[in-house]
Amino acid sequence: MNVKTQLMFQGKAEEALHLYQKVFTCFEAGPIERYGKEEPNPEGSFKTCEVSFAGHNILFFDSPPVHEFSFTPAVSLFVDFDRKADLEVAFANLSDQGQVLMPLGNYGFSEYYGWLKDRFGVSWQLNFPGD
Repeated sequence: MNVKTQLMFQGKAEEALHLYQKVFTCFEAGPIERYGKEEPNPEGSFKTCEVSFAGHNILFFDSPPVHEFSFTPAVSLFVDFDRKADLEVAFANLSDQGQVLMPLGNYGFSEYYGWLKDRFGVSWQLNFPGD
């Protein structure tokens, strides 16, 4: 059995993939599968890509039909950082053109934590558990 998270985008999967590769050094993308000639999206456009993110498997997918829904913050990627400075850089990059749900700070359950939705609507909880 293999379980992976699927992130379904609507035309922005490749852009999101490149942002996350820039932000996280442990974000390793496999080969990108592209739509073919007789498929619903334009030929050569992004279809899917499997990613290993710190050992967690994620499938990126660009959906052909447009949906009325997007991502919900009720489901998010929770990332523990070894260094506070790395968390701050990731938070700044991911929150750019996004929405901060909880600014970086000490919330009692964590020494340093922040929660945001990035410009694609993906929810991220970034955490520095302390030394």
